[in-house]
Amino acid sequence: MTCRNCHKELKDSQKYCDECGAKVIKNRLTPKILTKQINEQFLSIDNKLLLTFVDLFKRPETVIVEYIEGTRKKYIDVLQYFAIALTLAGIQVFLMTTFFKDSLNLDFLVNSASQEDNPFKDLNFEGMNQYQGIIYIIMVPFTAFCTWIVYFLLGQRQYNYTEHLVINLYYSAQIIIITAIFSILFLLFGLNYLIVSTILTIPLFLYLGYVLQRIFKEDFWATTAKFLLVVVVYIILYSIIGFIFGIILILFKYKTIAN
Repeated sequence: MTCRNCHKELKDSQKYCDECGAKVIKNRLTPKILTKQINEQFLSIDNKLLLTFVDLFKRPETVIVEYIEGTRKKYIDVLQYFAIALTLAGIQVFLMTTFFKDSLNLDFLVNSASQEDNPFKDLNFEGMNQYQGIIYIIMVPFTAFCTWIVYFLLGQRQYNYTEHLVINLYYSAQIIIITAIFSILFLLFGLNYLIVSTILTIPLFLYLGYVLQRIFKEDFWATTAKFLLVVVVYIILYSIIGFIFGIILILFKYKTIAN
């Protein structure tokens, strides 16, 4: 018998390949086996997905630090978890743009000022929402840079940038999942998406401070000071990015008009 993944010779009694770690599949795929696999991966109370989700609230340092240090059997891999979060966000976007278009209604902004002076009059939130997944992916390296540079400059250098990237991937995946779940639930009650997302923004952002405190094991005030510095760096960095992006849009629009 050989491993179907890496083709290493295996004993008949082996359940896992000692070369690549893959599970040895001996039975043909049937509805019963497929149902069992789905239950093990996603529905059972002790599955990795639920355990990762719960422990990122209860003990985020265990999930993240163990992954960084090489213990990666108990919880879902960080990239897989982030991919699941993006999939859930995609479902949210599909529901919003297909069945709950009224949730994207910006009339309360558009009618808040005269059309000439209103900065929101040309805002197309539905179009922006379609690129939500890409925005999430792009944001992670920048948020990782913010946490890494602050802790690096203040002497907390046990984690390099890539390891801060892992911290922020787990954090981002968690808040994406929470936002998507609550957004879908609130959509069913006819609430406006912008109102829901605004309500969720502050507690989810503070959750980053909680994660950092648990990982670096500092007291409340030390964590608060560093968290506020992270916020400042975050605002400065995204202001610079926004300014550059705005210049590019202006140049592109000017070039289009000239042509």
